[in-house]
Amino acid sequence: MTATPLTSTTSFQALATHAAEAENWEMRQLFAADPQRFERMSIEAAGLFLDYSKNRLDGRTLELLANLARERGVETRRDAMFAGEKINNTENRAVLHTALRAPRDAKLSVDGQDVPADVHAVLARIKTFTDAVRSGDWLGHTGKPITDIVNIGIGGSDLGPKMVCLALRQYSHPSLTMHFVSNVDGHDMDAALENLNPETTLFIIASKTFTTAETMMNANTARMWFLAHAQEEALAKHFVAVSTNVEAIKKFGIDPANMFPFWDWVGGRYSVWSAIGLPVALAVGFGYFSDLLAGAHAMDQHFRSAPIEENMPMLLALVGFWNRQFLGCTSVTIAPYHQDLNRFPAYLQQLDMESNGKRVTRDGAPVDTPTCPAIWGEPGTNGQHAYFQLLHQGTDLTPIDFIAALRPAHELQNHHTALLANCFAQSEAFMKGKTIDEVRADLQQDGLSAAEIERLAPHKTFPGNRPSNTILMEYLTPATLGALIALYEHKTFVQGVIWDLNSFDQWGVELGKVLAKQVEAELKGETRPQAHDSSTNGLIARAKAAV
Repeated sequence: MTATPLTSTTSFQALATHAAEAENWEMRQLFAADPQRFERMSIEAAGLFLDYSKNRLDGRTLELLANLARERGVETRRDAMFAGEKINNTENRAVLHTALRAPRDAKLSVDGQDVPADVHAVLARIKTFTDAVRSGDWLGHTGKPITDIVNIGIGGSDLGPKMVCLALRQYSHPSLTMHFVSNVDGHDMDAALENLNPETTLFIIASKTFTTAETMMNANTARMWFLAHAQEEALAKHFVAVSTNVEAIKKFGIDPANMFPFWDWVGGRYSVWSAIGLPVALAVGFGYFSDLLAGAHAMDQHFRSAPIEENMPMLLALVGFWNRQFLGCTSVTIAPYHQDLNRFPAYLQQLDMESNGKRVTRDGAPVDTPTCPAIWGEPGTNGQHAYFQLLHQGTDLTPIDFIAALRPAHELQNHHTALLANCFAQSEAFMKGKTIDEVRADLQQDGLSAAEIERLAPHKTFPGNRPSNTILMEYLTPATLGALIALYEHKTFVQGVIWDLNSFDQWGVELGKVLAKQVEAELKGETRPQAHDSSTNGLIARAKAAV
């Protein structure tokens, strides 16, 4: 059955009428008119606090957005996901990343598979292995303990574990150094191998099929590097796999006992909770890895049970939809005011844009509205001295998600107070701006002439009225990080349902990779040039001439 186009729904049309009324709203006035606005437009769940009051909307807006979510079947699709129904309709798969962080006694069966039992069997293997490496019981081929771990993957097999390991730096094992290689560019692997000792290095090859082109090129390079210093029988002590292809890993030289599987209902960008999180468990220990899962599960339970109007992922998604659809915002900036979250914007780029960067609905019909905005960002306060100029005074309206911990994990004096002051002040500045009359008054106080004031005033005026959310946690811990990641996962899911997208396939990743194989063969001289366009032919020719 074909879904009703989004713009034809009753709730969307009501929102469009409301948006025309709200077009000239000023947030300064909205705050002045409602002293309880902050209390009304903030929510706590799973160790996180969300303030969404600095958005250009009111209570009626939220009511209409909730109506839209209900009319689009968000709750029904959410329940179908948690029940293991095959909501990934283009690949006929269930979507069960939430099952990866569910407790052992959860009840869920898919195609006769006892999902919680299978998940916790793999978790038990992860615990045994990571305990052995972290304790020093796992020894390399010359009897030395492991000191360096290199994760070789790409996409979600790299972005997730790398982001989490960096974010949980304070919890890391003092004698283990984590390295991540994902780029097929040899400079990435060259830099990683530069100072490693093959006697004390462990490689994790993360590829479900053990055929991912970029990952296997890097894996084979690491294998050759290792075999330049050791015999083949030593491979089993220094290479493990996160995969399901037993024959391929045996051929590579990896002991099947050291293969950690996951399932086809685990999408790459949702996989850090699975065996793909093996580097995390090695870095911080299985106990803290379990806390990460528990934090995500707490957000799952909230998302699954809270009504739309009191549901943090729903609200974050609906506010984002309002900004995208009715304010014309083409991108969203992620601004974590925590240096350890420096890879979180990149992680969200894949999560959001690979999920909802789609132009057709689940039925294959063209979408009739804009879909996913571009996601980008850097940690504060660095961003303030880079792109915040554009956010404050540029011609595009770009919402910002500020993310901060109320307490630091360090004991350096004054730093955290200054950090939070910047975070909160920026959110206020984006909301309030600075009128030309306020600028003139300041310049008059500085003693400038009337002519100089009029010359400078336009340059120092800030339009304000720019939307933002602020997400706070007490500390950045494994549990709060788990909840934060799950919050954005569910936000992405909700928006995908509203747009009627399949948020769980990624066919757009494939086209360039297929063409790359053909071009690579031509660059190597293995095949004759095919009928490319003149630009591609010219680029290939220049590359071959440079060899």
